[in-house]
Amino acid sequence: MLRKQLAAASITAAIAVATPVIMYFEGNKPSAYLDPIGIPTVCYGHTKTAKLGQKKTDAECKLLLDEDLVSVLSEIDSLVKVELPAERRAALVSFVYNVGSARFAKSTMLRKLNAGDTAGSCEELSRWVYADGKQWPGLVKRRAEERRLCEIGL
Repeated sequence: MLRKQLAAASITAAIAVATPVIMYFEGNKPSAYLDPIGIPTVCYGHTKTAKLGQKKTDAECKLLLDEDLVSVLSEIDSLVKVELPAERRAALVSFVYNVGSARFAKSTMLRKLNAGDTAGSCEELSRWVYADGKQWPGLVKRRAEERRLCEIGL
């Protein structure tokens, strides 16, 4: 019973830390648009059901973000084989929300993390600052914040 309660608290903490990071770096754009690599996106970077022409309310955007983060966390938990403190988990939630679980699943970052090289895994975040072949200042700042979170406790 206690183990389940602690696991639930860890999930809640990770989402609580990741949410403002994602909201800050994604921004809320309630009218659908194409992201820098041409993916239809709406609200706080939601892509799964986004279609150009869509408009969402702030409440709908927050609900989409909450649903997306639960899904992302589940994907992370299926891939990561080591224990994660809430801050590191939050860093991964922000990162995977941004790049997708398929790319994370194939990454050196995940391989290093699962091999026990936590510091090396966190360092990998700094490499993920390109979109469409260009370095994006917003991604540089986001990855720096994710890395800061990832390295807490090292």
